[in-house]
Order: sequence, then structure tokens, then C-alpha cells
Amino acid sequence: MFFYPLLPIFWAVSAKADFFQFDSISNVSTYYFNYIYCNIWEGECQPNQDDATLQVPTRDLWAAFPQDYISLLSQWYCSLGQCCESGDCRITNNITGLASDLQLKLHGQHLAQSVVLKAVQGFISNPESNKPLTLSFHGFSGTGKNFVTRIVADNLYRDGVKSECVRLFIAPFHFPHARLVDTYKGQLREAIRDMVLRCPQTLFIFDEAEKLHPGLIDAIKPYMDHYDNVDGVSYRRAVFLFLSNIGGTTINDVALDFWHSGQNREDIGMEDLEHRLRAEAMDSQGGFAQSELMSGHLIDFFVPFLPLEYRHVKLCARDAYAARGLEPDEGTLDEVAKAMLYIPKEERLFSAQGCKSIPQRINFFLP
Repeated sequence: MFFYPLLPIFWAVSAKADFFQFDSISNVSTYYFNYIYCNIWEGECQPNQDDATLQVPTRDLWAAFPQDYISLLSQWYCSLGQCCESGDCRITNNITGLASDLQLKLHGQHLAQSVVLKAVQGFISNPESNKPLTLSFHGFSGTGKNFVTRIVADNLYRDGVKSECVRLFIAPFHFPHARLVDTYKGQLREAIRDMVLRCPQTLFIFDEAEKLHPGLIDAIKPYMDHYDNVDGVSYRRAVFLFLSNIGGTTINDVALDFWHSGQNREDIGMEDLEHRLRAEAMDSQGGFAQSELMSGHLIDFFVPFLPLEYRHVKLCARDAYAARGLEPDEGTLDEVAKAMLYIPKEERLFSAQGCKSIPQRINFFLP
């Protein structure tokens, strides 16, 4: 019996040489290291967006194994006590942790906190959902879209954004050339299908979604629609997150109007923003607005990210210091916050940079 678990390995060794596409494997590592470092983890780098060789990775090692071998290997793995009661150790669905992280770590975004928690909790608690969960995050850079994405991934999956069940795409990085859109369509469809087949609950993240070609979004529109299955595969347990700057001006205008009228920022409700976000998304330039995703009303929630105030920037600075094991005084936090740009400048009302650059900025204030 000990021999049987090794069958997949022997089979792989005897497979055709073109199975091991070392260039492709190297490309996969480049894609996701750069994406996570430059975008999700907000590192200081700039991906090469003009490299036509950067294509969506569409297959992996396990995709080439017969299903019988995978099942046999899975049974052997579980016999060693490495499986969870949930049936898949990769999926944690820690809603309590999600609520706590959104409350304690996310500053100045009461709407995003409420809507994201409600949407994700409702989806997780309803295994009979008739469609995948599709959320669209809107707001200017630095307001927390990527940060909330990471919080969601960290609480739904054991390995967060590095999980085998999470796939990250950034429009100008993975799909830079309009002339290759037909190629991208096939690659993207195959990537999503392979992921759903390998993981019972998947998370797909599309950053800078406004730069996606409309044909590219329409190619995957059936996966987000109200279908039992597409070509024999069910996508109903998938989560799609679209992140874009669309609506940033509208969101800022609403926040500024509340400030001018003397109302509290926390009194801004979804009724003040959601219909305006939908309208602006429909009228905006780019593939995201022109796709059937919008006309088919397949986005479940438009989530606004408000501009951050001076007090929120200070909280971000406090968290950045705490992450390094430091406890700054109020004077230091004020110095960091004052170094940011604000609109209007004289009022120091809304941060023009959000919290994105805080981790790098505090380097100037360290001894």
C-alpha cells in the first residue's frame, strides 16, 4: 500500500518533458511576487508593464495529474492526520476575526467595514447562494482598498493572499496589451476554471479594474452570473473583488459636502453614495464600465472608501510604529501626519495620500 501514494510522483517523472515548463513556472513566481509586493503589500517598486511575455499563468503542477491520482494522494494525506473537520485546511472562514480586524485595523471607513462584513458573512453562511459574491471597491489610492482585500483573504484562508485558493490580477500588469485580449480571454477563463476545480471556495481579486478591456470582463461574466454551472463547473462559491479608482471624486465631494454642512463624517450612509457610484461607474471610461458586468447588474455591492482625515492618518502611523514594536508619543505621530498632503491644505481635512505611504514615511522619523 505504501507504493500507491507514490504513483503520482512516478507518473510525473515519466511524463513528457514539455510538462515541466520551467519558464512558465518562473513566470508564475514573478507575477505573484511582484503583484503582492508592489500592490497588496505596497512595496516600493514598479512592475514592468510593457513586457508582452507577462501572461496570465493558466496551469500548474496538479492540473496535469489524473483525478484518480489526486484523490488517492488526498486520502493518504488525510490518513496522516493532516486534514481538518471542515474538509479543507486551506479555508478558515473566520468571520469573528474578520469583524475584529475591520473594527480595529481599518480606520475611517465605517461604510466599508459594515458592508464588507455583512456581504462576506451573508455569503459564507449561505452555502446555497444562487451566484458568486461580487464586490466592487471604489475610492482613491491609499484609502484602504488593498488593505481590506488583505484582511478578507487573511480571515477566509489560512495562508491569506498567498493561499492556493486566492488569485490576484492587476489589469495593466497581467493584461497590458489590447491586441492580445483574445489570448488573455482564454488564459483568464482557464485560470479561473482551474482554480475553482482545485478549491471549493475561491477568491479572485482584480486590481485597477477600470483598466480591464471590456471584452476581457465579458469573457468571465458567465462565472459571476446566476447559473447552476458553466460547462459542468459551478462557480457559486467564488468571491470576485474588483478594485478601482472610479468614483473617487464623487466620494470626496459627498464627504466635503457633509463637512461644509456641519454634519458628522460617520453620518454618511450608503444611501448617500451607492446610487451615485453606480451611475459614475456606468458613465466612466474604460472596460469596467462598458462590460456586461455593469449592464447585467452582477455587482452585489459597490463599496465606497472615504477620504481619510488627519486623525485617521495618525492612527495609521500608530499602527505602523506598533508593527515595528515601537510606541511613539503624540508628538511623533503628529509629525508623521503633518508630513502628508491634505485637501484643502490649510484645513488639513482630507489626506490626499491616505495611509498607503505611512510605513515608508516613518523611516524619516526613526532615530
